[in-house]
Amino acid sequence: MNKKVDDILKEVLERVEPSEQDLEEINKALKQFKENIWEQIKKYKLDAVLFEGGSFAKKTIIKKDNYDIDMFIMFSEKFRGQNISKFTEKLLKGIQGTSIIHGSRDYFKINKFKNFFIELIPVIKANDPKKAENITDLSYSHVKYINKKIKNPKILDEIKIAKAFCYATKTYGAESYINGFSGYSLELLIYYYKSFLNFIKTMAKHKQGKIIIDIEKHYKNKNDVLLDMNSSKLGSPIILVDPTYKQRNALAALSEETFEKFKQASRIFLKNPLIKHFEIKKIDLDKIKKDALRKKYEFSLLELKTQKPAGAVAGSKLLKFYNHLENEIKRFFEIKNKGFEYNQENSAKCFFAVKPKKEIIIEGPFTKDKKNIKTFKKFHKKTFYKSNKIYAREKVNFSLKKFIENWKEKYQRKINEMSISELKIIEANAK
Repeated sequence: MNKKVDDILKEVLERVEPSEQDLEEINKALKQFKENIWEQIKKYKLDAVLFEGGSFAKKTIIKKDNYDIDMFIMFSEKFRGQNISKFTEKLLKGIQGTSIIHGSRDYFKINKFKNFFIELIPVIKANDPKKAENITDLSYSHVKYINKKIKNPKILDEIKIAKAFCYATKTYGAESYINGFSGYSLELLIYYYKSFLNFIKTMAKHKQGKIIIDIEKHYKNKNDVLLDMNSSKLGSPIILVDPTYKQRNALAALSEETFEKFKQASRIFLKNPLIKHFEIKKIDLDKIKKDALRKKYEFSLLELKTQKPAGAVAGSKLLKFYNHLENEIKRFFEIKNKGFEYNQENSAKCFFAVKPKKEIIIEGPFTKDKKNIKTFKKFHKKTFYKSNKIYAREKVNFSLKKFIENWKEKYQRKINEMSISELKIIEANAK
């Protein structure tokens, strides 16, 4: 098995290793872009410097159709409290393909290159992490730490393999619509566990309780970590003490649900190692639809749209609405299959395969409310009393398609409040 696994991981690495041509093109374009920004920094006499960040700067980037390159513009501490996004926007004036991404601090996407885009992120210099105004202000220290600690090419390769596995299992990304492993956290975890296999073997065996990792031993013991760190940072299943700032959990975004998905994927791979476990699986809607029809379930495919900025903001809004809609559907239908896929822009598709409930219970007014009980009975034939209230039994005599259409009409205001600009039924197998 070991040789088989070694061969698979070797092939994975060959697949995800960016080509020399890709890296050369990125470096060439990046050099020109930096020179242009430097000229603007000098022109406006700003006390700021540029530095590369993310996986490109840390040599842990993996092959993609469209690479995302993080570039940071770090303003001196005298800009603390000022709107540094506005200064950055000024520097980008006239550069084609520039768009603003709104967030806790606005940053910019420059999408004018052949196979990559740059995200220019303004940060404030933070010699003391406690003074950081935004999490991105710690980015420089993260790049510096990884580049200092991880010089072994073998560990860098193991990180690339881990990233490929997380991409394939949809557990990569700290955004709230994923709640998974960030690139920085994976770099730290592989550095700590020494290899991808050691990492997933440990995770696969984990059953309950929090995993606490303190690479730089900032704390005497695990209890001190739990006592000292802010309670809002302790909700994740893994507490990974940031080596550059001991009061930060580098895995605070990781949810129990995503961690369970990762552990299950790790167990499956270890039990039956195959290259397909590193391949991104697309939802096979035709297969899902045929399966639903065979089992006499109703199938509906929906499209959701938002006007919120593409990326973390749009993805989070769309996922939140999908979860809300799912809970509404559950009131009347048994959900047999479901799925959500965000397209990284301003829309997402989701599907539901359902079976109507045999009967639903509708809660009515209190027994002492004679007037409203009388009205309630006019609308509901089968009623009964329980715990000082009247209830009704009703059959679900409508399709999921009809339910969604009626729900959309009734709750349009709520839909708008949730930042959803469009809810459309693309396909449904019910009349």
